[in-house]
Amino acid sequence: MRLEEELLARVDRWRANRHDVPTRSEAMRRLIEIGLASDSSGGAVKFTDGEKLIFSMLRDLYKHLHVKGEIDPEFMMEVISGGHYWAPKWDMVGLFHDREDSPRVVGEVADYLDMWSFIEQGYQELSNADKKLLKQQAEPFGDRVKFPGFDGNNESEYMSIARMFIDHMDRWQLFKGRELNSHSRTLDVYRAMYRVFEPMRKTLVGTDLNVKQLTAILSAWKRAK
Repeated sequence: MRLEEELLARVDRWRANRHDVPTRSEAMRRLIEIGLASDSSGGAVKFTDGEKLIFSMLRDLYKHLHVKGEIDPEFMMEVISGGHYWAPKWDMVGLFHDREDSPRVVGEVADYLDMWSFIEQGYQELSNADKKLLKQQAEPFGDRVKFPGFDGNNESEYMSIARMFIDHMDRWQLFKGRELNSHSRTLDVYRAMYRVFEPMRKTLVGTDLNVKQLTAILSAWKRAK
């Protein structure tokens, strides 16, 4: 295995502070083991020696203060003392998991929330005559101008991210308190709408979507359906 001199020097510095690592080869073996152990794909929760000590002290505080929480400290001490690092992922699947939101999906959800906030606000500012015109031109969607959310069965990641934005990050509060479950697929529809909306977005500084723009966006929805 060929390594750069700088990397070899770092390995030697790491080895110099450890009396139980006599050779460079042993240092390489130890470092590889450490790297593999830190890989979260292994399916087990890992603790450093310092984290074990901290948790043990926290367990003692829990007992002294008679604190009751969602996590059982005695269970976790059994995990640590017995080396049962697989157990937390079996027992606390809501906490120890490998799920992670895709940045692409997060961005997509933000785009659709932004789009729908402009659509709803623009619709509210229309005159009754323009609302009637929109209903005629964007039928059957012109009189149902309200963000439906995402399909809870097939678009659950999108719906979960939307709820995170709205309910826990206080973004797009226009949609606060809504179910956000459309009960039918929406992504193809929103993508078609957003292709029409995106060029308009940069012009919407201190102004609302007008009836012509709303018609174009909602008609894209109609074509996608």
